[in-house]
Amino acid sequence: MAEKVLELHKGTKLGKLSLGGEEIECAVLENGVRVLSQRALTKALGAPSGGAAFAKRRSQEGVADLPIFMAYERIKPFINNELSASLKSPIEYFPKHGGRSAFGVKAELIPEVCDVWLKARDGGVLNERQKIIAKKADILMRGLAHVGIVALVDEATEYQPIRDKETLQKILDRFLRKEFAAWAKRFPDEFYEEMFRLRGWQWHGLKVSRPSIVGHYTNDLVYERLAPGLLEELKRRNPKDESGHRRHKHHQWLTEDIGHPALAQHLYATIGFMRAASTWDQFYRMMQRAFPKLNTTMLLPMPDSDSQSQLEA
Repeated sequence: MAEKVLELHKGTKLGKLSLGGEEIECAVLENGVRVLSQRALTKALGAPSGGAAFAKRRSQEGVADLPIFMAYERIKPFINNELSASLKSPIEYFPKHGGRSAFGVKAELIPEVCDVWLKARDGGVLNERQKIIAKKADILMRGLAHVGIVALVDEATEYQPIRDKETLQKILDRFLRKEFAAWAKRFPDEFYEEMFRLRGWQWHGLKVSRPSIVGHYTNDLVYERLAPGLLEELKRRNPKDESGHRRHKHHQWLTEDIGHPALAQHLYATIGFMRAASTWDQFYRMMQRAFPKLNTTMLLPMPDSDSQSQLEA
């Protein structure tokens, strides 16, 4: 019995992937499940697509509830219970813009389907017509050995940008907590002391007001390089008030198990580069090489004045 009728995932389309000289329709559904068209897979394997005589034989052999490409009594012993249950529950889906529904097979099941046919072939139980299907399964399996089936479907349906966005959200969820934590000192004094030295500013300790550009430097050197999209998400969760100030420090939103250890490790490495540098420009070039900003184009080394104006922009 088919599951609830699904639609394509937002932003994707029906695609076709090439395997072993065959083009097989595929899709990513609204729940993120990747499927291959059951009809197209049947054709790619060279299995008969129907007919009254074939339907009668399927019923007699007790495999009528399996897809056509698996409805053979001779391969039934090679189908494990889990695969059988999955194949007996086809996924019905509609294209986003209407049209007839189709039935799909979960993409990750395809290697298992092919493996059943190869085991049956190696077991010597297939007739000549079925050996042709096994040969097709062998060709498909060889194609899958080089590229993962999920990646193939994502590429064919242009799902990759959406997958990247969802992966990014998972990264941010690991770095950031749902609510801010109590304040605790996370930035060593030396981070700012070395920054002042490299900028040629007089250091009077942290109790003295710092130039506003220090905040820009901190964002650039730390938060933009810790995780992709982290600074943007921090700004969203920790916005400025009417006076232009943030109620909490950005680091108060970092998680204890992932965010804070990553911050500490990054700060120690950054301070090490600061100690080794004689000028701000030299230090900034080292940071760009060692810790380029994530999800941005790596910048070429710039003169000191250009580096500052870039941060102030």
